Amino acid sequence: MNSIVIGSGFGGIAAALRIKAKGNDVTLIEKHPDLGGRARVFKKNGFIYDGGPTVITAPHLINELFELFKKKPKDYLELTPLKIWYQFIFEDKTRFNYSGDEEDMKKQIEKINREDVLGYEKLVNFTKKIFDKGFTELADVPFDRPFVMMQQLPALLKLKSYKSVYSLVSSYIKNEKLRRMLSMHPLLVGGNPFTTTSIYGLILYLEKKWGIHYSIGGTGNIIKGFEKLMDEVGIKIIRGREVKKIITNKKKITGIELDNQTIIKSDNVVCNADPPAVYEKMLNGNTSNSFLFKWKKRRMEYSMGLFVYYFGTKEKYENVEHHTIKFGNKYKEHLNDIFNNKKLNEDISYYLHRPSATDKSMAPPGKDCFYVLVPVPNNQSKINWSVEGEKMKNLVIDKMEKDLMPNLRKNIVEDFYLTPDYFEKDLNTKHGSGFSIQPKFSQSAYFRFHNKSEIYDGLYFVGAGTHPGAGVPGVLSSAKILDKIL
Repeated sequence: MNSIVIGSGFGGIAAALRIKAKGNDVTLIEKHPDLGGRARVFKKNGFIYDGGPTVITAPHLINELFELFKKKPKDYLELTPLKIWYQFIFEDKTRFNYSGDEEDMKKQIEKINREDVLGYEKLVNFTKKIFDKGFTELADVPFDRPFVMMQQLPALLKLKSYKSVYSLVSSYIKNEKLRRMLSMHPLLVGGNPFTTTSIYGLILYLEKKWGIHYSIGGTGNIIKGFEKLMDEVGIKIIRGREVKKIITNKKKITGIELDNQTIIKSDNVVCNADPPAVYEKMLNGNTSNSFLFKWKKRRMEYSMGLFVYYFGTKEKYENVEHHTIKFGNKYKEHLNDIFNNKKLNEDISYYLHRPSATDKSMAPPGKDCFYVLVPVPNNQSKINWSVEGEKMKNLVIDKMEKDLMPNLRKNIVEDFYLTPDYFEKDLNTKHGSGFSIQPKFSQSAYFRFHNKSEIYDGLYFVGAGTHPGAGVPGVLSSAKILDKIL
């Protein structure tokens, strides 16, 4: 069998390796000159910036791709566990070191609100039940038929999947600071904690089970390790060429056409590209007369956009942890503006990544390397980022200078930023969304874009827009689902 994989994000690479492990010929096509998709790497004057995912959980999902070929993962990459997973900073400047040390977690919770220690224990126990069902049992199960979903509904309802993550956490935790901290996980996969199904509460337990890791040399080094493995096992990689068209004969996939008019024939095509872009651009919107599919596609709600500011400093900020999450005062209002009102709000929350806290190789000697990620509305907002980008950059610098990095503005020696325009134009995501479709209950499992196309025979999907969803464990699991389908 001859397979083509479009897109070299984590999902596409994992799919290519799994198909190759079955003994098939595989061609991986990437429109950029470098691999990685959202996990691309930017290098500027000695600073190394990971383009996308930086929180590595469930490392066994990465390791097993090497083990498929009897290779040792440590020969290709180095993952190191972090002691402090996130440092949370609240508006009153108090800090909370979130980690896998349960005793320390409870001590810190007790200082904020003694009553919530017991609630925290109960919450962790409940998220274990969600994890056992939602991740262990269902993360690599294909949801391409309605009865599969129907079979699972009683269990999902028992796990309170109709509640939002914030609502679930609030049923155990009384203090607002702790509620925000323990319900923030949907933001890591493109969801609003106030509307994302509580099934995503499993991320809280997933982190506890395997910890949070960092890849030495950056997440880009995982991609580099995969690239080396793909070369060794004979996967053909075409870089710098975009797939313009998926060729069909009636409802059967027969191959693809590149932007230089080259046609490559294939038995099947696996898309790590965003499903809406595939159906609308590569298949010219030809989704047959399927009223149900057209309705489903039309009603989809997309994740927020991302403003990502990359910068290097000439001074080191030793008091800044590897991962920092700063909550704004108007947290709920800010998220409501992003997801529903589609407008900017100056009272921002942000995630700050400082890889040089763990890995000195990411910055020149004596300097520090960062990126700060701010959730913003996606491009349905019609925000003009050529105007607003610079304003957002200055707002973010002002906030970080006030919150935790004195004299930041004068210490910055290197910087650039990405907006939802980058995600829409360079990564082909609908509306410039950072994580494809939102992880709401009505857009989960069977209700997402299927891993096996509902319309075309021989068309498959991996990545953030399909089941089980965004985040590194999600997209790697989507390739395991493909493995079962094929």
